[in-house]
Order: sequence, then structure tokens, then C-alpha cells
Amino acid sequence: MTGVSASLSPDLSADRALDVRGDFPAIPEGWAYLDSAATAQKPRVVVDAITRAYGETYATVHRGVYQRSADMTLAYEAARKRVAGFIGAASADEVVFVRGATEGINLVAECWAGKQLRKGDRILLSTLEHHSNIVPWQLVAERVGAAIDVVPLTGDGRIDLDAMAAMLTPAHKLVALAHVSNVLGSVLDARRATELAHGVGAKLLLDGCQAVPRMAVNVADLGCDFYVFSGHKLYGPTGIGVLWGRGDLLEAMPPYQGGGSMIDRVSFARTTYAPPPARFEAGTPHIVGVVGLHAAIDYVEGVGLERIHAHEAALVREAREAMAGLNSVRVFGPEESAGILSFAVEGVHPHDIATILDEGQVAIRAGHHCAQPLMDALGVPATARASFGVYSGPADVAALIKGIERVTRIFG
Repeated sequence: MTGVSASLSPDLSADRALDVRGDFPAIPEGWAYLDSAATAQKPRVVVDAITRAYGETYATVHRGVYQRSADMTLAYEAARKRVAGFIGAASADEVVFVRGATEGINLVAECWAGKQLRKGDRILLSTLEHHSNIVPWQLVAERVGAAIDVVPLTGDGRIDLDAMAAMLTPAHKLVALAHVSNVLGSVLDARRATELAHGVGAKLLLDGCQAVPRMAVNVADLGCDFYVFSGHKLYGPTGIGVLWGRGDLLEAMPPYQGGGSMIDRVSFARTTYAPPPARFEAGTPHIVGVVGLHAAIDYVEGVGLERIHAHEAALVREAREAMAGLNSVRVFGPEESAGILSFAVEGVHPHDIATILDEGQVAIRAGHHCAQPLMDALGVPATARASFGVYSGPADVAALIKGIERVTRIFG
């Protein structure tokens, strides 16, 4: 399912209950962890890889001439190649390690948009974007005098690409969209978004935080110009993420930060910089985070991303069908979504829903999910959100529904 776009085409009945829960040591028996969109639990192989890297093989990278350092450097760069293959990048040199998707977006905003945009240029976002895909563009737009336009949503909570087609003009230089909504689970038709953006000469950045843990992604097939994701949502460690950019775009961008490793030669008269990706990786990197990310990618590909996608989509569908039979429960987003389901209970604050569910050992998210403009569009201050992972199963859906039924009883 390379380059997944709007279609949720896999057989949703296949591999409905993946038997991998035992791989996750932090999920005890009877606990329904339904907050994977915030951060995913870690399989034992990732925990072991991190422990081994710190406890047995640790050393700095790129600098030491001793064997341990050379070995760790090989492991670090092998992880870069692994990421490139995972997302279909043409070259490992197009993969930049960052702290997370937030830093990746800020890097593009500063080093590409901040240098390319001029007064009167326009940026196009959508109503459902995460704050991390809004605020960096606002900062750069304020600085250079650019303007921001916002694509509305369809009635079922997808980015309205017909509206986007009507809004785009040659003044638009950048389009930045979520591949999968962190609130609604709606999946962008990324190929069409690329065609529309490129049709007016704009570059397209995709926020893939919620996509890469749930579906196969191939940036070459999608045709985008930048792609970002965070490791901790992909069953890897926190503090590590990926910015992928087209090689010619990265080559033309100035450094994001100054320091060690990103230089060619330093003098007080003049400094020259290393080529990408080193140019954007100043200082000692998160070495062990990169090793853990490699292990996480191996894990999800071992399970199979098509299987994960089908499994999670089936669980969402089951939960939606069950909620449809509950009074006073409103479900947001499209009928078909990728592993994420937001809902509300009439007259009950989402924080109260989450608290009551927690009493029954069901962990969900409650709040605006760093998507306040989307909350405004939905006409609510917040939602409750259940998000599934590879370790989720029908028992988790049953526990969720049982908890919501208890909420409705408590609040009458």
C-alpha cells in the first residue's frame, strides 16, 4: 500500500486482532491504552536496543577514531539509510535527524520559507492542522510579510481539496498539510494535494506524525517536497524525529543552527558548512534515539504496515458502530479513519469523560489536542479522543464502550 492517500482500501477484516500485546512490557493486563496518537508504547525490541546502546556499545559518532566510535557511527548512519528506505527517499542524504516533527517544521519554516518568501507571498494551511503546523508559519509570515490562507473541511472532516483547488494562486509558495489528522483520523489524498500545490508552483510539506505509524508512506510516490514525523509515535523513543526534504531544496537551504558537526571549515574570517544532512545536525546528536528509531522501524515493518492499518481501521469502525447506539454521544470525523476517533458526550466535559474512563483502566486523551482552530470549527472547546495502536484489540473497544456507558449513567 505504498503512498497511501485518501483510500482506506485494505481488507478491514484481515488480521483484526494482531497478537502482539506481549511485545509491550509497559502495558499491563487489563489496561486499555488508547492514547497512541499522543505517544505510542514501546516494544521490547526498542527498549532492548536503547538499553544495549547505552549499556554496551555507547560512544560518540562522527568524531572518534577509536573502534567503538567507528562502530556507533556505522550504526547511526545505518539508521539513516533505514529511514530513507522506510519512506521511499531517493537518498539517505535527504534524511535529517531532528528532535521531532515540531523541530522539522520549524527548520523548514526558518531555512526555506524564511529565505524564499517575500512580502505578498501566501502560505496555505488547513483547518485541522496541529499547532506545530500553524505557529511556525505564522512566525515566518509575520517576519517576511506573507499571508496565510486556510482550507476548510468537508462535512465529514476531511481537508476539502476542491476548495483548495479554488483557493490556490501563483502567490502561494508553500502548502503545509497533515497527512492524517491527529484529532479526526481523516486521511489526506496526498497525491492530489501535491498536484494542486505544484500546479501553481508551490512547495508541499506533509506532517506525517499520524501517518507513518499506521500506513506505508513513500515520499516519491506522494510527490511532496518535505515530510516530517516523530519517532515516539512510531513506537520509538522520544526526542528523535525525521525531516525528509528533496535533495536540491536541502542543498539550497542555510543551516538551522551553528555548532559542531555541521561545518566544513571554521575561521574567524569565514565559516563554510557541510552538505546536507550534516549541515542541519549541529552538535552531538541523539545517538541512542536514532538507534531506537531504527529498531522501531524494523518492528513495524516486521508486523506489516498494511496489517497495522487494516487492524486499526477495523477497531475504529467497531468503536464507531458501538457509539452510534449510545444516547448523547457525538462522534467526529469521517466514517473511515486511520486509527483515531474523537467523540463527545452531551453535557459532559471531555476531562470528566477521561477521568471516569481512567477509573475503569481505560486511558484516552481529552482536550483540544493542540488543534484549537479545529475545535472552533467543530463548535466544541475540546473532545475526548481514543487512538489505537498495533497492540490494541477488541477488548479495548469493549472497555471503551463500557466506560462511556458508565459516563452516561453517572451524568444522567
